[in-house]
Amino acid sequence: MQLKKKPITGMKDILPKEMEIRDYVLSVMKDTYKKFGFVSMETPCVEHLENLNSKSGGENEKLIFKILKRGEKLKLEEAKTEADLVDGGLRYDLTVPLCRYYANHQSELPSPFKALQTGNVWRADRPQRGRYRQFMQCDIDILGETSNIAEIELILATSTFLGKVGFKKFTIRINDRRILKAMAAYSGFEEKDYDTVFIILDKMDKIGIEGVASELEKEGFDEEAVKKYLTLFANISNDIKGIEFLKEKLEGFLPDDVSGGLIHIMNSVDKAKQSSFGLVFDPTLVRGMSYYTGPIFEITMDDFGGSVGGGGRYDEMIGKFTGQNVPACGFSIGFERIVMLMLEHDFSVPKGMGKRAYLVEKKVSDEKMQEVLMKAMAERAEGMEISLNIMKKNKKFQKEQLEAEGYTEIVEIFAD
Repeated sequence: MQLKKKPITGMKDILPKEMEIRDYVLSVMKDTYKKFGFVSMETPCVEHLENLNSKSGGENEKLIFKILKRGEKLKLEEAKTEADLVDGGLRYDLTVPLCRYYANHQSELPSPFKALQTGNVWRADRPQRGRYRQFMQCDIDILGETSNIAEIELILATSTFLGKVGFKKFTIRINDRRILKAMAAYSGFEEKDYDTVFIILDKMDKIGIEGVASELEKEGFDEEAVKKYLTLFANISNDIKGIEFLKEKLEGFLPDDVSGGLIHIMNSVDKAKQSSFGLVFDPTLVRGMSYYTGPIFEITMDDFGGSVGGGGRYDEMIGKFTGQNVPACGFSIGFERIVMLMLEHDFSVPKGMGKRAYLVEKKVSDEKMQEVLMKAMAERAEGMEISLNIMKKNKKFQKEQLEAEGYTEIVEIFAD
């Protein structure tokens, strides 16, 4: 039987050109985030299945790649339920593993803990442009900080990183889950129906306000409640005035500190930001994860019809592991989508001190080869990229390949 040379559907091989950009993006990201005080940490790619199924991951819990029990624990003939067969799964994001990690090591970590985590995650999703079944995630989280400085620092760090890798036309949208709930309560929806209402609201950018009204009515919600709800959105501006409007309109439904906190975040980011981007209040922003408890945010690119990153506050998630809630807030970038956009725009990684290639004739003496090796090592120590190659018969084609790889200087070494 002939072996298959193509990767599994939804996963991909990465060629050197893309790998160079990926390495560059990761290096700039880590350097930027570390300047904001974030420290690197890592978790295993496999998690306990009960952690992944804790009703914290929203729709992602339906997309878990599950792992069979091993050895004597796997008893196929006795299995009656799925739980008899599986006990672990590949992580679908980095947040659930981070919360388990923090719960396990809290006494060994500083407070607040500013975590930087990168790694592959897996979702049994339907592959499409910018969406894979295996993909890299890059998260920063601040655990143990109650104030809005967490949200401010996360937004500033992420926007600074995006600016450094060349993005200018992007927008960060911000909302608060408590505003979403207050708007629903004010309009007359029952708390048990909030999730259904929010799922439909999340489609606003695709189906418009009339489409949202139609779907809400199809669900059987009261016509007056739907009308009152959507009238709110028709009168909200996408700036601080929109937040102030809701503060007045939702009095008695919205906690007093929510609108002030959101205004503080937006004003602070706008004053301190060093990258060029838009920051807007978006009352239709939902974010799919049910674990969010406060401010939420999302990045959209003008060149891409969707989100390339997002996050928010999730103060109650660590408590599921420890029994005691810990304030937590995080921001994740869509690494794969960002790299995809850079490739589509023919992005070239900035060159350092230069790339030099040596083409060494095969019959050079051992002594001369050692001289070349010593010279190459010295140049690498100075920061140059050096490729050492044995000269091929088709030297012209070999040079063209090296030039295509970015080598600006090619030195030929011949036997004496």
